[in-house]
Amino acid sequence: MEDYFFAGRSLPFWALSITFIASWWGGGSALSTADLAFADGMGAFWYYGVPVLVATLLMGLGARAIRSVGYLTQGAMMEARYSRPVARLLALMILFFMLFSAASQMVAVGDFFGTFLGMGYEGGVLAGTLIVLVYSMFGGFRGVVLTDIIQFLLLLSALAVFVVAMQECGGLGPIAEAAARSGRPEFMSLTAGAPKYLMYVITVGCSWMIQANVWQRISATRDTRDARRMTVMSFFIYIPLYLIVVLTGMAGIVLFDTLPKGGVVTALVESSMSPLLAAVVFVGISAAIMSTMDSLINTGAMTLVMDLLPGSYDEKTRLRLSRLATLVIVAVGILISLRIRSIFEITWIASDIVTTGVFVPLVLAFFWRRGTSRGALCSMLCGLAYCLYNLAIFLGMPLPAFWEQQSALQVILGVCLSLLVFTVTSLLDEPEYHKADAFLARTRQQAC
Repeated sequence: MEDYFFAGRSLPFWALSITFIASWWGGGSALSTADLAFADGMGAFWYYGVPVLVATLLMGLGARAIRSVGYLTQGAMMEARYSRPVARLLALMILFFMLFSAASQMVAVGDFFGTFLGMGYEGGVLAGTLIVLVYSMFGGFRGVVLTDIIQFLLLLSALAVFVVAMQECGGLGPIAEAAARSGRPEFMSLTAGAPKYLMYVITVGCSWMIQANVWQRISATRDTRDARRMTVMSFFIYIPLYLIVVLTGMAGIVLFDTLPKGGVVTALVESSMSPLLAAVVFVGISAAIMSTMDSLINTGAMTLVMDLLPGSYDEKTRLRLSRLATLVIVAVGILISLRIRSIFEITWIASDIVTTGVFVPLVLAFFWRRGTSRGALCSMLCGLAYCLYNLAIFLGMPLPAFWEQQSALQVILGVCLSLLVFTVTSLLDEPEYHKADAFLARTRQQAC
């Protein structure tokens, strides 16, 4: 099991850094960000770029503690720090997040395959997802990492799209002139996207900071030094990757009157590249989408088998269950992607439940020894109820809304409410210093 989900903790930090980058630089990064940049300009960097950088920076600060504590999954950490009910509820929320996040990448691969290959959205979803299913089911985490290394090299073909886009549009000067003609002086401003995407930065940044598939990679490092080196390397590679995609989308305002069908990247590949180069780029963007999808599927299966399945089984049985769990995650993700065809909406739903329900007790487990099991459980239930209430409004139920839906205020209120419940309940409860001190001692013992 340790080899299936953690590659035996034997991989070098640079390989885990590559799979970390590949797991977050996916369909939303390669396609949706470029399309947003077509409309919003440089400010679209706030859509995925800023949340990823914030989350990676915070992850780097906590990498040593996460690796030092010794537990393989977040559920095991929360059971040691709080209680089994807290661990089970946390695992359920993580599983929900992984299912919906994997579905968002299935939406991306469906749109990309469907448009580029002319096979329709549904056919694109099935074709792209089944490829990922094969190597994820039989190769486990080691298979995911090895394919991610190859996929990372392939996704660098985004550089070719960027170069072609700049050559076709004439560079930044014509982009600025086109933006001025269309009455969008803020198009070239990096800060212009801050107000529009602040809610997304908070929600996605907080949820990605505690994302189980990245903690899985930190836990898979050889030691605490590699854990820190992995996150630092990833942080500095993310910056140019996201800027390249944003600038590619911005070039579209010179080349296209309206957003092309299938998006800016697909249109550039089809209209401005030779068949051979277009094929290379197609494989590269497909790799970007799949490298994110495989990470989410593998971590979802890990959560289901290691944190949620009851009873004890021998290693062979657990391995079979792990492969079956991979198949289940894929099947449910396909169903979600066929019902909701929006990367933004699916990502929002996935991130909101983790941000409001998991963020506070999970992060404070490493810092506040006065926090109790009852406080954590009440905080998570409160955050879950808050998220489901907002989700019901989003799905059209006639419930009163006291704040703007999918806004920064909604996210901040949810996190503050979760923090308030956790703090008050813990202070009213009997201290659990024996659990807290034992857990915190583990974070310090090996890290020093």
